[in-house]
Amino acid sequence: MQPLSLFGPIDAVLGSGDHPLILYVLVVLAVANVVTRAIAHRSNVNDAREQGAEAVGQHPLHAASTILLILGSFYLMTVELHSGVVLSVLVVGMFVTDLFELEALRVEARNDRSLSRPNGAIAASMVVLLYAAYLSLFFVIAPVWNAVV
Repeated sequence: MQPLSLFGPIDAVLGSGDHPLILYVLVVLAVANVVTRAIAHRSNVNDAREQGAEAVGQHPLHAASTILLILGSFYLMTVELHSGVVLSVLVVGMFVTDLFELEALRVEARNDRSLSRPNGAIAASMVVLLYAAYLSLFFVIAPVWNAVV
């Protein structure tokens, strides 16, 4: 049976083989999302201190990395259904958490309180990073895993 190929040349590059390249791309995107989250938080803290509550907003670099991570996880669904669905649910949950954390930062800034770290969004992005790393780096722990299970 021929594997499903929805995107033609993109599937040939990112979705073929035992270890599809999209898995490694998703790990890089997850790491980039964690880094851009830290940059965005620093930017929001500085903006709130210098310009007030109205300056707190979504950082464009973080928004771009989140959108790319969402699109990449949706693409993974076309390559590997089960892991793609699980990762997509985690990434969409991280996105929703980002929205709520941004609103919480805006409320803190309007009430002239110090801006706290977005702990929920950090935890959600760590879960996404751990699952993406598990998918792409499973071959490292496979011998031990197969001996136990």
